[in-house]
Amino acid sequence: MRFYQVGRLALSLPLLGFAGPGSFAQNGTSLPSLLDATVDELAAGLGAKLFTSVDLVKAYTKRILEVNNELHAITEINPDALKIAKDLDYERKFGRLRGPLHGLPILIKNNIAAADLMNNTAGSYALLGARVSRDATVVAKLRKAGVIILGKANMSQWANFRSSNSSNGWSAHGGQVYGAYYPQQDPSGSSSGSGVGSSLGLALAALGTETDGSILSPAQANNIVGIKPTVGLTSGALAIPISPRQDTIGPLARTVKDAAYVLQAIAGKDPLDNYTSAIPGTIPNYVAACKLDALKGKRIGVPRNTFDTQTEPFASMNRAFDAALNVLKDAGAIIVDNTNYTAWDQLLQSPAEAQVLGADFQANLKQYLAQLTYNPKNMTSLADVNQFTKTFLPEEYPSRDTFIFDWVLSLPFNNTSPEAWAAYQYNQYLGGTGGLLGALQNYTLDAVVLPTRVSSSVSAIIGGPVVTVPLGALAPDTPVVPNSRGDLVASSPNYPFGIAFAGPHWSEAKLIGFAYAFEQRTNVRKQVKPYIAPKTELVDVIGI
Repeated sequence: MRFYQVGRLALSLPLLGFAGPGSFAQNGTSLPSLLDATVDELAAGLGAKLFTSVDLVKAYTKRILEVNNELHAITEINPDALKIAKDLDYERKFGRLRGPLHGLPILIKNNIAAADLMNNTAGSYALLGARVSRDATVVAKLRKAGVIILGKANMSQWANFRSSNSSNGWSAHGGQVYGAYYPQQDPSGSSSGSGVGSSLGLALAALGTETDGSILSPAQANNIVGIKPTVGLTSGALAIPISPRQDTIGPLARTVKDAAYVLQAIAGKDPLDNYTSAIPGTIPNYVAACKLDALKGKRIGVPRNTFDTQTEPFASMNRAFDAALNVLKDAGAIIVDNTNYTAWDQLLQSPAEAQVLGADFQANLKQYLAQLTYNPKNMTSLADVNQFTKTFLPEEYPSRDTFIFDWVLSLPFNNTSPEAWAAYQYNQYLGGTGGLLGALQNYTLDAVVLPTRVSSSVSAIIGGPVVTVPLGALAPDTPVVPNSRGDLVASSPNYPFGIAFAGPHWSEAKLIGFAYAFEQRTNVRKQVKPYIAPKTELVDVIGI
């Protein structure tokens, strides 16, 4: 989730496939390098008995320990991970496979609850030690699919919905996340640790959450794929909320196909989340949507008025985007330029999104807190959280303020008031007739394509889906620019940026296909190296 995000620009760079000890051959077959290992490669290796799920947990854990003191991407490692891996290896041994993700480790953001020994804090000490009676629905679905929940990924505290002067990726509970493509790189937020963890192969993939930009932005800043699903495609039950009108949970992964595998596992209706009741029909096969010819004959619009700035580094990013349009054309797409959003300028000036999120946050946080089965600090409301934040020294108040908390608590209306409904309805115009949905209809488009940095808000306010893919990295002569707080590098050489495909509600299968067709023709991720990467590979743990 992201709102009032410090350093709103999340530049992104492509990550290089690291060929290290993981290229060691076992039984005549190469072990996959964990920096780039895919679902298909890991599943094949497990099936061929080249390694076990226990080996994977050991290798990923060692990789986390190698870099976490510097990057702070992971808040906790699941103490039960090895036991779970042993159980899943046992199932595999006797022919019981739960699906393609069986025995593969995945990280989850530290605002998605799991009924185990790990915390779910949204980065705040206010919730340290709190417990829930059950897994979040998406976590339960992952476990059912045979996934090992390896650990909790660090994040921007309260999903960037606390302060006006904090930094992306900082939380009191987890520290400051840094990206791996330049020293002290802004990792973007709020799914910062999920982005870094997936990018560096600290797990197969990760779950993030988004309210406005918090999957898309860290995905591009960390040179990976992010899928922001339609609100309601994945259940938000027992994820710490901002607003159910915009909150959604989705995958961050190194490839489109891997992200599709994870989305397949977590999508579906849930009686605990009424928004999922709107899912039309059956869930599509997202993995099967990964086709090289997916763009053939498709009309793809370019809402150019959303990114017409010619200042650097945006101008160079725009040139990379224009070059990408030729790739889409070569793949058979019909590019329709200047399919502009007619209400874009109004959106940039509108307070409606803030009003909706603020009105929802107080009520929905209270609802989440009421579900805790153990609440050691007796947090029952936003007012309680706000008071704790201001008086507990590790929360770094007032250096990092509580501007958003204070503003929400001062609102003269709540989420059942006419004012909140009017703001929500205006958002539906800004993102609908005056935005994405209007462009799709007016120009008979299948989707729009645009730089990831400007892709989130129009789709966020209407709850629509977006998929981002690596597009490039800033040039070696790019000036180093700090964020507004001065504690992160917001722009630098080798900083990644992405390209995004956005469409109507429930169009994830189409968007995944478009993203896959582009990814397979460019392979941008493998063209850029992180400045830091763990060296542990499977060969280092097999048999130990």
